[in-house]
Amino acid sequence: MALTASAAVVLIDWHDGLVHSPLLPIHIGALLAVSGSAIAARALHDRDLRELTQVRAVSEAAQRVLLRPIPRTLGSLRIASMYRAATAHALVGGDLYAAVRTGRMTRFLIGDVRGKGLPAVEDASVLLGAFREAAHEHETLPKLAASLERSVRRHLAEMAERDPDSAERFITALLVELPDEEETVRVVSCGHPPPLLKRRGGVTHLCVSRPAPPLGLAGSTAEAFTVDTFAFVPGDTLLLYTDGLVEARDATGAFYPVLKRAATWTWCCPHSLLQHIGQDLDSYAGRHLDDDLAMVAVHCPARSSHSPETTA
Repeated sequence: MALTASAAVVLIDWHDGLVHSPLLPIHIGALLAVSGSAIAARALHDRDLRELTQVRAVSEAAQRVLLRPIPRTLGSLRIASMYRAATAHALVGGDLYAAVRTGRMTRFLIGDVRGKGLPAVEDASVLLGAFREAAHEHETLPKLAASLERSVRRHLAEMAERDPDSAERFITALLVELPDEEETVRVVSCGHPPPLLKRRGGVTHLCVSRPAPPLGLAGSTAEAFTVDTFAFVPGDTLLLYTDGLVEARDATGAFYPVLKRAATWTWCCPHSLLQHIGQDLDSYAGRHLDDDLAMVAVHCPARSSHSPETTA
Protein backbone atom coordinates (compact mmCIF):
# COMPACT_ATOMS: atom_id res chain seq x y z
CA MET A 1 0.00 0.00 0.00
CA ALA A 2 2.91 2.35 0.73
CA LEU A 3 4.48 1.66 -2.70
CA THR A 4 1.12 2.13 -4.43
CA ALA A 5 0.58 5.43 -2.63
CA SER A 6 4.10 6.57 -3.62
CA ALA A 7 3.34 5.79 -7.27
CA ALA A 8 0.11 7.74 -6.99
CA VAL A 9 2.02 10.73 -5.58
CA VAL A 10 4.42 10.62 -8.54
CA LEU A 11 1.50 10.56 -10.99
CA ILE A 12 -0.24 13.45 -9.24
CA ASP A 13 2.95 15.52 -9.13
CA TRP A 14 3.61 14.68 -12.81
CA HIS A 15 0.10 15.85 -13.66
CA ASP A 16 0.71 19.07 -11.74
CA GLY A 17 4.13 19.60 -13.36
CA LEU A 18 6.05 19.06 -10.12
CA VAL A 19 8.15 16.05 -11.19
CA HIS A 20 11.34 18.08 -11.48
CA SER A 21 10.59 20.30 -8.46
CA PRO A 22 11.94 19.85 -4.90
CA LEU A 23 8.39 19.01 -3.72
CA LEU A 24 8.35 15.50 -5.18
CA PRO A 25 11.05 14.06 -2.83
CA ILE A 26 9.34 15.80 0.11
CA HIS A 27 5.96 14.26 -0.78
CA ILE A 28 7.42 10.78 -1.22
CA GLY A 29 9.54 11.05 1.94
CA ALA A 30 6.60 12.19 4.04
CA LEU A 31 4.44 9.40 2.64
CA LEU A 32 7.10 6.77 3.31
CA ALA A 33 7.62 8.06 6.87
CA VAL A 34 3.90 7.82 7.63
CA SER A 35 3.69 4.39 5.98
CA GLY A 36 6.71 3.16 7.93
CA SER A 37 5.13 4.28 11.20
CA ALA A 38 1.88 2.50 10.32
CA ILE A 39 3.74 -0.70 9.42
CA ALA A 40 5.76 -0.60 12.63
CA ALA A 41 2.63 0.01 14.72
CA ARG A 42 0.87 -2.91 13.04
CA ALA A 43 3.87 -5.19 13.62
CA LEU A 44 3.89 -4.30 17.32
CA HIS A 45 0.13 -4.85 17.48
CA ASP A 46 0.44 -8.30 15.89
CA ARG A 47 3.23 -9.24 18.29
CA ASP A 48 1.19 -8.12 21.32
CA LEU A 49 -1.84 -9.97 19.97
CA ARG A 50 0.16 -13.20 19.64
CA GLU A 51 1.45 -12.82 23.20
CA LEU A 52 -2.05 -12.08 24.51
CA THR A 53 -3.42 -15.16 22.73
CA GLN A 54 -0.71 -17.34 24.28
CA VAL A 55 -1.24 -15.89 27.75
CA ARG A 56 -5.01 -16.35 27.46
CA ALA A 57 -4.58 -19.96 26.37
CA VAL A 58 -2.32 -20.67 29.36
CA SER A 59 -4.72 -18.86 31.69
CA GLU A 60 -7.72 -20.81 30.44
CA ALA A 61 -5.85 -24.10 30.81
CA ALA A 62 -4.84 -23.21 34.37
CA GLN A 63 -8.39 -22.18 35.26
CA ARG A 64 -9.82 -25.43 33.88
CA VAL A 65 -7.35 -27.38 36.01
CA LEU A 66 -8.43 -25.40 39.07
CA LEU A 67 -12.18 -25.75 38.46
CA ARG A 68 -12.46 -29.22 36.99
CA PRO A 69 -15.66 -30.04 35.10
CA ILE A 70 -18.03 -32.28 37.05
CA PRO A 71 -18.89 -35.52 35.19
CA ARG A 72 -22.38 -35.79 33.79
CA THR A 73 -23.02 -38.89 35.92
CA LEU A 74 -21.67 -39.98 39.30
CA GLY A 75 -23.11 -43.24 40.52
CA SER A 76 -26.79 -43.15 39.67
CA LEU A 77 -26.97 -39.34 39.79
CA ARG A 78 -27.24 -37.10 36.75
CA ILE A 79 -25.33 -33.85 37.21
CA ALA A 80 -24.81 -30.54 35.44
CA SER A 81 -22.68 -27.56 36.43
CA MET A 82 -22.37 -23.96 35.28
CA TYR A 83 -19.96 -21.14 36.08
CA ARG A 84 -20.24 -17.50 35.04
CA ALA A 85 -17.45 -15.17 36.13
CA ALA A 86 -18.22 -11.49 36.62
CA THR A 87 -14.72 -10.48 35.46
CA ALA A 88 -14.36 -10.15 31.70
CA HIS A 89 -12.36 -12.92 29.96
CA ALA A 90 -12.19 -14.94 33.20
CA LEU A 91 -13.34 -18.53 33.56
CA VAL A 92 -12.84 -18.72 37.32
CA GLY A 93 -13.36 -16.21 40.10
CA GLY A 94 -14.17 -16.40 43.77
CA ASP A 95 -16.93 -19.03 43.46
CA LEU A 96 -16.16 -22.74 43.40
CA TYR A 97 -17.68 -26.19 43.16
CA ALA A 98 -16.43 -29.77 43.17
CA ALA A 99 -17.76 -33.30 43.31
CA VAL A 100 -16.08 -36.46 44.59
CA ARG A 101 -17.17 -40.05 44.36
CA THR A 102 -16.05 -41.87 47.50
CA GLY A 103 -17.13 -45.36 48.51
CA ARG A 104 -20.88 -45.75 48.13
CA MET A 105 -21.69 -42.07 48.19
CA THR A 106 -21.21 -38.83 46.25
CA ARG A 107 -20.08 -35.62 47.94
CA PHE A 108 -20.43 -32.08 46.66
CA LEU A 109 -18.86 -28.79 47.65
CA ILE A 110 -20.01 -25.36 46.57
CA GLY A 111 -18.62 -22.16 48.01
CA ASP A 112 -18.06 -18.44 47.66
CA VAL A 113 -14.84 -16.67 48.63
CA ARG A 114 -15.08 -13.21 50.14
CA GLY A 115 -13.41 -10.77 47.76
CA LYS A 116 -12.47 -10.76 44.10
CA GLY A 117 -9.44 -11.00 41.88
CA LEU A 118 -6.34 -13.16 42.33
CA PRO A 119 -6.61 -13.44 46.16
CA ALA A 120 -10.09 -14.93 45.78
CA VAL A 121 -8.86 -17.40 43.16
CA GLU A 122 -5.99 -18.40 45.44
CA ASP A 123 -8.36 -19.01 48.38
CA ALA A 124 -10.66 -21.03 46.12
CA SER A 125 -7.79 -23.20 44.90
CA VAL A 126 -6.76 -24.01 48.48
CA LEU A 127 -10.26 -25.10 49.46
CA LEU A 128 -10.78 -27.15 46.29
CA GLY A 129 -7.51 -29.01 46.78
CA ALA A 130 -8.27 -29.67 50.43
CA PHE A 131 -11.76 -30.98 49.61
CA ARG A 132 -10.62 -33.34 46.87
CA GLU A 133 -8.15 -34.91 49.27
CA ALA A 134 -10.09 -34.85 52.55
CA ALA A 135 -13.38 -36.11 51.04
CA HIS A 136 -11.83 -39.58 50.79
CA GLU A 137 -10.40 -39.59 54.31
CA HIS A 138 -13.32 -38.60 56.59
CA GLU A 139 -16.41 -40.74 57.01
CA THR A 140 -18.75 -37.96 58.17
CA LEU A 141 -19.50 -34.46 56.92
CA PRO A 142 -18.71 -32.74 60.25
CA LYS A 143 -15.22 -34.29 60.25
CA LEU A 144 -14.78 -33.27 56.62
CA ALA A 145 -15.90 -29.71 57.38
CA ALA A 146 -13.51 -29.49 60.34
CA SER A 147 -10.64 -30.65 58.13
CA LEU A 148 -11.49 -28.00 55.53
CA GLU A 149 -11.64 -25.36 58.27
CA ARG A 150 -8.15 -26.27 59.42
CA SER A 151 -6.82 -26.13 55.85
CA VAL A 152 -8.35 -22.69 55.26
CA ARG A 153 -7.00 -21.38 58.56
CA ARG A 154 -3.48 -22.57 57.76
CA HIS A 155 -3.69 -20.87 54.38
CA LEU A 156 -4.95 -17.59 55.84
CA ALA A 157 -2.26 -17.68 58.53
CA GLU A 158 0.39 -17.97 55.83
CA MET A 159 -1.19 -15.12 53.88
CA ALA A 160 -1.26 -12.89 56.96
CA GLU A 161 2.52 -12.52 56.79
CA ARG A 162 2.30 -10.66 53.47
CA ASP A 163 -1.32 -9.48 53.43
CA PRO A 164 -2.65 -7.86 56.63
CA ASP A 165 -6.21 -7.94 55.26
CA SER A 166 -6.20 -11.75 55.07
CA ALA A 167 -7.71 -11.89 58.57
CA GLU A 168 -10.95 -10.56 57.04
CA ARG A 169 -11.11 -13.25 54.37
CA PHE A 170 -13.45 -16.24 54.65
CA ILE A 171 -15.33 -18.72 52.47
CA THR A 172 -19.01 -19.58 52.68
CA ALA A 173 -19.46 -23.24 51.82
CA LEU A 174 -22.06 -25.97 51.54
CA LEU A 175 -21.20 -29.65 51.88
CA VAL A 176 -23.68 -32.16 50.47
CA GLU A 177 -23.59 -35.94 50.75
CA LEU A 178 -25.80 -38.37 48.81
CA PRO A 179 -25.49 -42.05 49.87
CA ASP A 180 -26.26 -44.64 47.20
CA GLU A 181 -28.26 -46.93 49.46
CA GLU A 182 -30.38 -44.27 51.20
CA GLU A 183 -33.02 -41.94 49.83
CA THR A 184 -31.59 -39.02 51.79
CA VAL A 185 -29.34 -36.02 51.37
CA ARG A 186 -27.11 -34.78 54.17
CA VAL A 187 -26.14 -31.11 54.33
CA VAL A 188 -23.64 -29.08 56.33
CA SER A 189 -23.85 -25.33 55.81
CA CYS A 190 -21.07 -22.88 56.58
CA GLY A 191 -22.91 -19.61 56.06
CA HIS A 192 -23.94 -20.51 52.50
CA PRO A 193 -27.35 -19.99 50.83
CA PRO A 194 -29.58 -23.08 51.24
CA PRO A 195 -30.05 -25.36 48.21
CA LEU A 196 -33.33 -25.77 46.38
CA LEU A 197 -35.14 -29.11 46.22
CA LYS A 198 -37.60 -29.84 43.46
CA ARG A 199 -40.17 -32.51 44.21
CA ARG A 200 -43.46 -33.37 42.67
CA GLY A 201 -45.19 -31.13 45.17
CA GLY A 202 -43.13 -28.02 44.36
CA VAL A 203 -39.84 -26.29 45.10
CA THR A 204 -38.56 -25.66 48.62
CA HIS A 205 -35.43 -24.42 50.36
CA LEU A 206 -33.49 -26.97 52.38
CA CYS A 207 -32.91 -24.73 55.38
CA VAL A 208 -30.49 -26.20 57.90
CA SER A 209 -31.27 -26.02 61.60
CA ARG A 210 -27.95 -24.57 62.78
CA PRO A 211 -25.55 -23.29 60.12
CA ALA A 212 -21.92 -22.88 61.09
CA PRO A 213 -19.91 -19.70 60.40
CA PRO A 214 -18.03 -19.49 57.08
CA LEU A 215 -14.78 -21.41 56.72
CA GLY A 216 -11.96 -19.39 58.21
CA LEU A 217 -14.23 -18.30 61.06
CA ALA A 218 -15.76 -21.62 62.14
CA GLY A 219 -14.64 -24.16 64.71
CA SER A 220 -11.84 -26.62 64.00
CA THR A 221 -13.56 -29.67 65.53
CA ALA A 222 -16.37 -31.83 64.19
CA GLU A 223 -18.65 -30.77 67.05
CA ALA A 224 -18.81 -27.25 65.59
CA PHE A 225 -20.76 -28.50 62.55
CA THR A 226 -24.32 -29.83 62.42
CA VAL A 227 -25.62 -32.27 59.82
CA ASP A 228 -29.18 -31.92 58.58
CA THR A 229 -30.78 -34.84 56.76
CA PHE A 230 -33.57 -34.48 54.19
CA ALA A 231 -35.45 -36.92 51.99
CA PHE A 232 -34.13 -37.23 48.44
CA VAL A 233 -36.17 -39.76 46.50
CA PRO A 234 -36.05 -40.83 42.83
CA GLY A 235 -37.37 -38.04 40.64
CA ASP A 236 -36.06 -35.25 42.90
CA THR A 237 -33.64 -32.56 41.74
CA LEU A 238 -31.28 -30.59 43.96
CA LEU A 239 -29.92 -27.18 42.94
CA LEU A 240 -26.77 -25.84 44.61
CA TYR A 241 -25.87 -22.22 43.89
CA THR A 242 -23.88 -19.24 45.10
CA ASP A 243 -25.22 -15.81 46.05
CA GLY A 244 -24.64 -14.55 42.51
CA LEU A 245 -28.09 -16.00 41.77
CA VAL A 246 -30.09 -14.60 44.69
CA GLU A 247 -28.33 -11.21 44.65
CA ALA A 248 -28.81 -10.49 40.94
CA ARG A 249 -30.84 -7.30 40.43
CA ASP A 250 -33.04 -5.93 37.70
CA ALA A 251 -33.06 -2.34 36.42
CA THR A 252 -35.09 -1.19 39.47
CA GLY A 253 -32.68 -2.79 41.97
CA ALA A 254 -35.03 -5.62 42.97
CA PHE A 255 -33.39 -8.93 43.82
CA TYR A 256 -33.98 -12.01 41.69
CA PRO A 257 -37.03 -13.85 43.19
CA VAL A 258 -35.63 -17.37 43.19
CA LEU A 259 -38.60 -19.33 44.54
CA LYS A 260 -41.09 -17.47 42.36
CA ARG A 261 -39.01 -17.98 39.23
CA ALA A 262 -38.23 -21.60 40.11
CA ALA A 263 -41.82 -22.54 39.34
CA THR A 264 -41.20 -21.59 35.68
CA TRP A 265 -37.93 -23.50 35.27
CA THR A 266 -37.58 -26.78 33.39
CA TRP A 267 -36.47 -29.29 36.04
CA CYS A 268 -36.67 -32.54 34.07
CA CYS A 269 -33.01 -32.48 33.02
CA PRO A 270 -30.08 -30.93 34.95
CA HIS A 271 -28.49 -29.43 31.83
CA SER A 272 -31.78 -27.98 30.60
CA LEU A 273 -32.41 -26.61 34.09
CA LEU A 274 -29.14 -24.65 34.21
CA GLN A 275 -29.61 -23.37 30.66
CA HIS A 276 -33.13 -22.22 31.56
CA ILE A 277 -31.88 -20.48 34.71
CA GLY A 278 -29.14 -18.71 32.74
CA GLN A 279 -31.61 -17.47 30.15
CA ASP A 280 -34.11 -16.41 32.78
CA LEU A 281 -31.40 -14.58 34.72
CA ASP A 282 -30.28 -12.73 31.59
CA SER A 283 -33.81 -11.61 30.87
CA TYR A 284 -34.23 -10.41 34.46
CA ALA A 285 -30.89 -8.75 35.23
CA GLY A 286 -29.22 -8.39 31.84
CA ARG A 287 -26.19 -10.27 30.61
CA HIS A 288 -23.74 -8.51 32.93
CA LEU A 289 -23.46 -9.93 36.44
CA ASP A 290 -21.98 -7.96 39.31
CA ASP A 291 -20.89 -11.15 41.06
CA ASP A 292 -19.64 -14.59 40.07
CA LEU A 293 -22.24 -17.32 39.75
CA ALA A 294 -21.75 -21.07 40.23
CA MET A 295 -24.52 -23.67 40.04
CA VAL A 296 -24.70 -27.44 40.30
CA ALA A 297 -27.88 -29.40 39.53
CA VAL A 298 -28.19 -32.98 40.82
CA HIS A 299 -31.03 -35.22 39.64
CA CYS A 300 -31.95 -38.64 40.99
CA PRO A 301 -33.59 -40.51 38.10
CA ALA A 302 -36.84 -42.31 38.76
CA ARG A 303 -36.50 -46.07 38.83
CA SER A 304 -37.76 -47.93 35.81
CA SER A 305 -40.83 -50.09 36.27
CA HIS A 306 -38.74 -53.03 35.01
CA SER A 307 -35.82 -52.48 37.40
CA PRO A 308 -34.84 -55.35 39.74
CA GLU A 309 -35.70 -53.31 42.82
CA THR A 310 -39.22 -52.59 41.57
CA THR A 311 -39.77 -56.21 40.55
CA ALA A 312 -38.70 -57.41 43.98
